[in-house]
Amino acid sequence: MSEKIAVGTRYEHEFRFSQDDVVAFANLTGDHNPIHLDAEYAATTKFKTPIIHGHLSSSVFTRFLGMGEPGGPGSIYMKQETEYLRPMYVDTDYVVVFEVAEVDPVRHIAQISTQIKNKETGKVTVRGTGTLMNETHY
Repeated sequence: MSEKIAVGTRYEHEFRFSQDDVVAFANLTGDHNPIHLDAEYAATTKFKTPIIHGHLSSSVFTRFLGMGEPGGPGSIYMKQETEYLRPMYVDTDYVVVFEVAEVDPVRHIAQISTQIKNKETGKVTVRGTGTLMNETHY
């Protein structure tokens, strides 16, 4: 049996998305909004360049919670509350930060603080709270 993960435990993972990732996400979801795909169109907006879909950016939460710490194989992602604070861009380095905020050891459920930060600026682009069940970890 694995050791239980304590409240306050923090994990960080680096990642980035490519324009190919954005196109694949657009094709998968059907969201072909030109703000994500058309540089000429995006140049006419306040962002000046295409931005990543919000749900693509926060999909990184499930990537790490489903396959890494503080979740991992066998985890059940029960809920995610998310705020999109700043746009995210392709080919930019980001850091996803998880911190175990609460644990219910009887139900094996944890509340996980979720954040994405721009690696260069340190500014938070996305934040929220995920609810995760894992009988091994909590």
